[in-house]
Amino acid sequence: MTTSTTTESSASTPLLDLQALVVSVRRRRRLWSAMALLGLLAGAAVAVLMPPPPTAVTKVLVAHEEDQPNDTGTLIRTDVELLGTTRIAEKALRTLKSPEKPEDFMRDYRGAGLTNNLLQITVTGDSDTEATARAKALADAFVADHVKRMRDAATAEAKSLLDQRDRMRDELAQVNKAIGDGPAESGPKASANMESLFARRAELTSRITDFGQRAAEARTGTPKVVAGTQVVDAPRALRYSLPKAAATNAGIGFVLGLVLGLAVAAVGTVVADRPVLRREIAANLGASVIAELPRRSGRPWRRRRIRAARERLTASLARTVRGSAEPVSLLELGCARSARVLALELADALAPDGPVVIVDALPGSQLAGRRQKPGGPTVVSGKDAADLSHEGRRFGVGSVAPGTAWTDLQYLGTRTVLVVRAGHGSAAWLHTVARQLADQGIPVIGVVLIDPDPRDRTDGTLWDGLHTALRGHSERQARQNGGGISHAVKAVGDGQLRTERQPIWATRVPDSDQEAR
Repeated sequence: MTTSTTTESSASTPLLDLQALVVSVRRRRRLWSAMALLGLLAGAAVAVLMPPPPTAVTKVLVAHEEDQPNDTGTLIRTDVELLGTTRIAEKALRTLKSPEKPEDFMRDYRGAGLTNNLLQITVTGDSDTEATARAKALADAFVADHVKRMRDAATAEAKSLLDQRDRMRDELAQVNKAIGDGPAESGPKASANMESLFARRAELTSRITDFGQRAAEARTGTPKVVAGTQVVDAPRALRYSLPKAAATNAGIGFVLGLVLGLAVAAVGTVVADRPVLRREIAANLGASVIAELPRRSGRPWRRRRIRAARERLTASLARTVRGSAEPVSLLELGCARSARVLALELADALAPDGPVVIVDALPGSQLAGRRQKPGGPTVVSGKDAADLSHEGRRFGVGSVAPGTAWTDLQYLGTRTVLVVRAGHGSAAWLHTVARQLADQGIPVIGVVLIDPDPRDRTDGTLWDGLHTALRGHSERQARQNGGGISHAVKAVGDGQLRTERQPIWATRVPDSDQEAR
């Protein structure tokens, strides 16, 4: 039975709760907002403090003899790589009469193929004039080099074709001489030899004509390439707009900072494993969330609702303290100030019934160290709790933060209300709190959630009560009282526990759009 229940529970628990992740990241909006703002300021600062050097640009139309409509850009990529060679850089520097090394000059310019035949050259310099002059020198050097290479290639091809034509002319002369001499003998064999010589002469004549035409075409193609390769966009300096650059860099920095901040917040949330949803906190503590209060006073139009919710919570706690035969305590986790304010409001609500004593075990004795007002509650420190008499109303205020002396919590109250700040304690520590309170025999009446997520719509009520405790179920007999919670733990079947719970009082979300119940 236990094994099957554990298996079902593990199967129903997702590996990563996206809703909890989104809520946790949204709660850490200060982190990613600050990083986004930092990225925005850094981008604007880079534009102001590190402006780009003066830049000039020019465009060159490059004609290739091998141009094809289906070219994938191989030729223009080759031109881009040739532009970045020391030969082109050296020719440009020679035109500029600059003593700069070609290797250094190559770092100041770059080429980009816009289309299959359009090359863009971008050059930087110490001033707009120098950058423009450099761009012109580079464009002229590249055009001259390209034209020279095309001419050299055409000349070499034509020479090769003419050489072959000359060799065939020599062979044709030999064939003509053989035909002119005629055969020494007559007969079928001599006639066949003469026919082969005539056929060979016709073939050589045709090939000589073909090689001559191809050589002429090779020479004819070069002028087209030379005329087609030219500077189509004269070198000009690029204008730099500081406001535009600052806005662009600021936008980029903002986006990068926001993405980085969200990533850091998400990773930190997963690693820290701090529950923020009502259902998670209730499940880890083994007690229902009975009320929710904001950490701060809130916006002006919400203060009335917050005040009404605090009054309902104080009245409910006062009824619980009056109807309980045992002392009740308020134990905080991550919200000492809220617990202190709640204790003072509870003392004021109990004041008409008689003297009220508050046992203060908060870190730093925040209540015991304050000046007592006339007619106000008596505040004693936690170390004097054991010496108090049982007359009058008393309740304790303490902490379950790391470092708590668990055995001292019984002197604050044998029943407790946990005041927990959402997202403060890790899941492991919430388990520890639930386990230690169960070991001490201190039942948890409920959980008051401080600083909840306004958009949280999960249910923080546990219907199986003590079945959620990790170990050490309370063996205390159930008590029936007017304003509290009654638990009847009965043995069922083979020793399992069944909890019967009366309807509990609750105060809901004053800092959101949910109605208070």
